[in-house]
Amino acid sequence: MHPALEGLIIGAALAAVLLAAEYLLQRKEAVERAQRLKRAVALDDDQRRRIATMARFCFFIPPAFAAAWWLMFS
Repeated sequence: MHPALEGLIIGAALAAVLLAAEYLLQRKEAVERAQRLKRAVALDDDQRRRIATMARFCFFIPPAFAAAWWLMFS
């Protein structure tokens, strides 16, 4: 397999894990806050902004990993 393709796949998997972890952590915090305040579960603006920031960061991880793998292993 071409090193750039391998790096792209690894980077995409890492980006997916990071984004899922950020969402789950923010969701857990929202559930705890809702239980404490006895309200419906909802993400606040700050939490949505943090998830969006992580999504933008994760957009650049696969190409960066592809380039790094290509430079290191070709």
